[in-house]
Amino acid sequence: MGGDLRRGGLPGGADTADTRPGAEPSPAGTPRIVGIVWGLLILNTLGSAGAKTIVPLPRSLIQMVTMGALVAAFTLALAVNLRLRIRAGAFLFLLTLLLVPSVISSVHLESGFGALFRCTRLALFVGTLWLLSRWWDGGTTFVRHHIRMYFAVLGSVAVGLVVSPGAALPELYGGRLVGALWPLTPPQIGQYAAVIIGLTVLLVLDRRTDRAGAAVVIVPSLVLLALTHTRTATLGLLIGLALAIGSLVLTSAAARRFFTWAVLCAAVAAVGFSSALQAWFLRGQSQENLTSLTGRAKVWDALLAAPRTTAEKLFGVGLGDKSFGGLPIDNSWLAVYQEQGLIGVTLVGAIVVVLAGVALLRPPSLQRACAIFLISYCAIASYTEAGLGDASPYLLHLALAASLLATPAAATPLATPEAPRRRIPRWAQDRR
Repeated sequence: MGGDLRRGGLPGGADTADTRPGAEPSPAGTPRIVGIVWGLLILNTLGSAGAKTIVPLPRSLIQMVTMGALVAAFTLALAVNLRLRIRAGAFLFLLTLLLVPSVISSVHLESGFGALFRCTRLALFVGTLWLLSRWWDGGTTFVRHHIRMYFAVLGSVAVGLVVSPGAALPELYGGRLVGALWPLTPPQIGQYAAVIIGLTVLLVLDRRTDRAGAAVVIVPSLVLLALTHTRTATLGLLIGLALAIGSLVLTSAAARRFFTWAVLCAAVAAVGFSSALQAWFLRGQSQENLTSLTGRAKVWDALLAAPRTTAEKLFGVGLGDKSFGGLPIDNSWLAVYQEQGLIGVTLVGAIVVVLAGVALLRPPSLQRACAIFLISYCAIASYTEAGLGDASPYLLHLALAASLLATPAAATPLATPEAPRRRIPRWAQDRR
């Protein structure tokens, strides 16, 4: 019935040419290089800080690879879209406006020359998304690129776990899973696993992929998610899927069956495995430590209490490493307030609200459900993770949601050639 996630096409699905009147058959003509560009954007957002790897990788080398991936992505996107055909939308417009407070605050160099470097990175990131917007047509092409690339990243994590379990489950992180081949932290791995699990489940429910191919993605990802002990990713997956599947309940029998079985299984697990689930959730931490969100609340209070000038309140102090006083902020809204000020917070809030509003106004469909899942996940994760105001996986998730909510461009109607006028002889004309 459906296509395999490991293969390209979707027979009769959204990746094939749309033959409806007024629809543009661009999914079938999407160049393969577009998928490469999307993969390079994902590579750029993997970051350069994390656990110690089996083979030590200099941070400068990792930054060279990630930044080189972004430059390559922009170059390839420009090469495949030389005529600069773009699809304007509120998401990209607001994201472009976010560059304004970023540049204004960064030119003062309060965060050092690295702020200007990060501004350049964000500009290239946004520019690449503009170039790719030509192929944003409400299809699931980019969903499949998203799943494949992040599954490849998780594959490297799994290989590192097999090769060196000690390096992949270090005591420094409390025995939580990290990247042993590429420096990835437990929250990163949990995020990638949760996102591709949610998207794959939705594809299966709409019969856009077969169950065997989906199991190859879902089962290992669930194992890796469990090994990371990442509470935010787990809650984001569960709540995001509940909202996404809830949007399909009225129109999909498969969604209703899945929702019913999920509720029953959750009830059984809550009763039969309550102690194990509580131990996994607490991660050996005390109730006080859990209440303070593993020390995050102290950093947040200090950030909000710090004195600021009017300019710093409006525009922030410039793009930095999402830290305050040497400690990670771990909150997207406070990180944006710190680096891009109240104007940045307003723009990021507008991005989330606009995407959520458009998703709610769309009729029930797979694309709408995937967008709801991605928007919900990013909104939940923004409370304990930073990244909504800079080039990050979270902005890529929201960009994917924007591509799913885009309406197919109306095709230009073919001009019907006018039939030549026949000359009527004068004697045949009606004389009255």
